Amino acid sequence: MAPEDADLARADELLHKLMLSMIEFDAGDPARIQHFVKVASLARTIGLGEKLEPSTLLTLEAAAIVHDIGIHPALKKYGRSSGKLQEELGPEPARLMLLGCGFDPHRADRVAFLVGHHHTYDAIDGIDYQVLVEADFIVNLFEDGSGTDTVLAARERIFRTRTGTALLDQMFGL
Repeated sequence: MAPEDADLARADELLHKLMLSMIEFDAGDPARIQHFVKVASLARTIGLGEKLEPSTLLTLEAAAIVHDIGIHPALKKYGRSSGKLQEELGPEPARLMLLGCGFDPHRADRVAFLVGHHHTYDAIDGIDYQVLVEADFIVNLFEDGSGTDTVLAARERIFRTRTGTALLDQMFGL
């Protein structure tokens, strides 16, 4: 069996290990843990709604779990955790965590790329990237207490998938 096929056959096991590793990484920070759990759930929901191939869905779900892994390193190094700092400091620990959980290097590299670009919206290069951004936006809009004008602006500027747009509309009563 090719490594890629082995990954797909063990996708649930890999994602379970990754979720537990990320919870351990963010131990003592329930707000951040709750955030990535919500993003991961929405990313999966959108990915299934968009009928993503299993390999793409696995990459998406892994990226959603670790997308904010750069926050704690940024806070430690700079005392702040802007999106750009998360993109700078997140890819390497994400890649190492995925490899440690048994993900293949190619997938770990793609997830690291997504982590390093998930706050960059003008260069989205794949459906995994698009869905990750949409799921993160839905959660951030809620957690930030965004008003209708902000939600509508994000809808126009960011959302491209049918499923992500429908979830945004339903959640925010648009």
